[in-house]
Amino acid sequence: MLFLYNLFSNFYLSAFFAMALALWLSLKMFPVIIHLAKEKKFIDKPDERHQHNGNVPNLGGVGMFISFSLSIGLLSSLTPLGHPELRQLLVLFAAIIILFFLGVKDDIIGLSPTKKFIGQTVASFLVVLLTDVRIYSLGGLFGIGELPFIISVLFSVLIFLILINGFNLIDGVDGLAATVAVVCSLCFGVFFFLDGNNLMMLVSFTLIGSLIGFLRFNLSDKLKLFMGDSGSLFMGFIIAYLAISFLGIRTSVPAQSIFRNEFIVVLAVLSFPIIDTIRVFIIRILNNRSPFSADRNHIHHRLLALGLSHIQITSLVAIANITIISLAFMVKDININLQLLIISSVTILLCLLPCVMVRIKGKVKLIMPNFEDFKGISP
Repeated sequence: MLFLYNLFSNFYLSAFFAMALALWLSLKMFPVIIHLAKEKKFIDKPDERHQHNGNVPNLGGVGMFISFSLSIGLLSSLTPLGHPELRQLLVLFAAIIILFFLGVKDDIIGLSPTKKFIGQTVASFLVVLLTDVRIYSLGGLFGIGELPFIISVLFSVLIFLILINGFNLIDGVDGLAATVAVVCSLCFGVFFFLDGNNLMMLVSFTLIGSLIGFLRFNLSDKLKLFMGDSGSLFMGFIIAYLAISFLGIRTSVPAQSIFRNEFIVVLAVLSFPIIDTIRVFIIRILNNRSPFSADRNHIHHRLLALGLSHIQITSLVAIANITIISLAFMVKDININLQLLIISSVTILLCLLPCVMVRIKGKVKLIMPNFEDFKGISP
């Protein structure tokens, strides 16, 4: 036992084992979950919004949650974490359990958007108030520095809610939400490595292992599996927790590392779910509909309309996300408000491009003749 304790005192080795263990557990559990879901008819049937082929099990979030929880529970017991870190981990578990069971209920029997929103709000307030994981300052963005306590708490909860729903909303194409989450988790894992935050680095890499295991089946033709709300709510909450933890650390202590523009970097990392969520919410409100009502106005729907496959869409979004993150580091030495303008403009342009192309494609179809109608007509 002493050997294991000494071995895992190396936090970087612990992070690697956490990712590997989560990946191994998920690969073992998902086939069982797929079989049980089919037996119990916990499946997602094709309809006008879900255009997959056949009935696909939708309890992938169960495997993600179990593999994540077992892995980080085991590794945290072997890793010499302090009492504050263990307390923080326990509160995090309490919050994700709330969201996980809300998601499972929604996947099996359905749950109203209002109840899901209340559950998300409770879980967010739980971690913000009990662990003090919140955004303390805007770091000079718009000339705003330290935030009053109440404003800090409310603003942090709002960010939680935006990101939870953001990842839930982009889960409409095979591999998309999980791949974006892997990119985000990897970035935050590296950030925490550079800042020496061992617990959050452990959380980041454990989530990566669970997500890679899920992608193995989500992108499969024979053993396909969807994460469902049980997965997207849990995953979105963890990503939000990582983002706010990073911002909280960076804005509560003097910056000593390579990060001079942590807010802009985080916005770049989370650019796709944030801009897609804001965009569809605005469209729905302008159409006098609930922002939580379903439609086909997401960016991935526009890319589908252009004839792209699920894997092509996922790859394009991941490349665009990485490009925006790289741009954030390239402009880190200029004024922070100008950085925000550049990153926001590039992100909006990239996200609006598919919508413009769909409109152009539709107009071309109206103008161009259908040559099939001329077949069989003699000159």
